[in-house]
Amino acid sequence: MHDIEGWELSRRAMLAGSAATVAVGGAQVAPAAASKTADASATTMPIAFEVNGTTHDLTLDTRTTLLDALREHLAFTGTKKGCDHGQCGACTVIVDGRRINSCLTLAVMHPGARITTIEGLGTLDHLHPMQAAFIRHDGYQCGYCTPGQICSAVSVLDEIKRGIPSHVSESLLDPPHATEMEIRERMSGNICRCGAYSNILEAITEMAGSEA
Repeated sequence: MHDIEGWELSRRAMLAGSAATVAVGGAQVAPAAASKTADASATTMPIAFEVNGTTHDLTLDTRTTLLDALREHLAFTGTKKGCDHGQCGACTVIVDGRRINSCLTLAVMHPGARITTIEGLGTLDHLHPMQAAFIRHDGYQCGYCTPGQICSAVSVLDEIKRGIPSHVSESLLDPPHATEMEIRERMSGNICRCGAYSNILEAITEMAGSEA
């Protein structure tokens, strides 16, 4: 190395100095990282809610989504994980009478809730009328989005029955009707990549008692 303003620094000395700096920096960061990991692993919370008529008591990491609680902890795998970002609707379940994307909400946010998944709507021997309508109208195709579609469809008709307006309702005060536009708007959060929209619309319309 060259002598610069009275300093003579060899290559070996420079590398040794750099290594020492990294070692000291690492020693300062490591305890903080370890503490953060320990805190995160200790953040659990007891939670109890009802799923399809049965109460379940769980102790969950507070970061657990409702979707993961249902699928990974309670084995209700009928609820599907699609985009995991609330954009496809495959994870739709009914919580206290309202449909929600279970991937966007934490399980600990629903103590005492009444949750209905696709397994709670019907069985192979006794299908829910909406499930039977989807089969009649071939509204399922590959089937992956179907549980969320059916849970959403059941809630859509309940919303209309209760007079809850949508973005396309002509009046906020008059009761909405199960028109094609109303159904399409309310089901717009459920994406079907197979393109079964027209069949799904026919199934829901049949259940609503009108024609598309």
